Amino acid sequence: MDIKRLNTQDDTFWSELKGMLEWETVSDQQVFDTVNGILGDVRTRGDAALIEYTNRFDRMQVESMDQLEISQERLQQALENIPAEQRKALETAETRIRVYAEHQKIESWQFTETDGTVLGQQVTPLDRVGLYVPGGKAAYPSSVLMNALPAKVAGVAELIMVVPTPDGEMNELVLAAAAISDVDKVFSIGGAQAVAALAYGTETVPQVDKIVGPGNIYVATAKRMVFGTVGIDMIAGPSEILVIADANNSPDWIAVDLLSQAEHDESAQSIL
Repeated sequence: MDIKRLNTQDDTFWSELKGMLEWETVSDQQVFDTVNGILGDVRTRGDAALIEYTNRFDRMQVESMDQLEISQERLQQALENIPAEQRKALETAETRIRVYAEHQKIESWQFTETDGTVLGQQVTPLDRVGLYVPGGKAAYPSSVLMNALPAKVAGVAELIMVVPTPDGEMNELVLAAAAISDVDKVFSIGGAQAVAALAYGTETVPQVDKIVGPGNIYVATAKRMVFGTVGIDMIAGPSEILVIADANNSPDWIAVDLLSQAEHDESAQSIL
């Protein structure tokens, strides 16, 4: 791994640091044009476009959407077959996240003024939410738990999860996390095409009210472009972290902190 070193004593330090921090974190024109084309194609051709892009980008060979939907039985199978310590870890995390989310829950309220005017706040859960879970180079069961469980606690009626499975490889922990979180439907699709399917709906993938979850630059750009048609949580990524340390700090701890963000994406910045 190449590590760029800057010295604070150099005259060029601040200009070089500024250049590093002003790297291109937003999509360039090529990415924008690619995503725009995918969104329009999926919106127009639905499942057919979704299958085509999945075969092209994830190197799959599927002919129908039936092959891209992961059944509840398959999710349960993953949960039952993972090592016992991994299942225990998922179950512990599920309990902790759910309890925390229950404390976050916002309730409706109202009051009546002296003149009889009724004022208040009505809190209503969304009908359907789409959860994007990264797949391929890095897979995060934590993304499933941390996005699905608060939605379930809030009372969202249906949760649709999409996760890319390049070359058909599925991450068992991600599937097990979906089972523990009671995700309603799971599709093995990813990228901008998955965001488009959730935002506009296809013959098979239901249209959602909001899309949450992190992804690469194509996913982030797609979420930005469909905002308004659907709600989104945020434009997540690429990741970055700054660690300030001296000789008294543990190199192992510093390395782990830097890797916590570097593992997400080649574009992630870890600065010490």
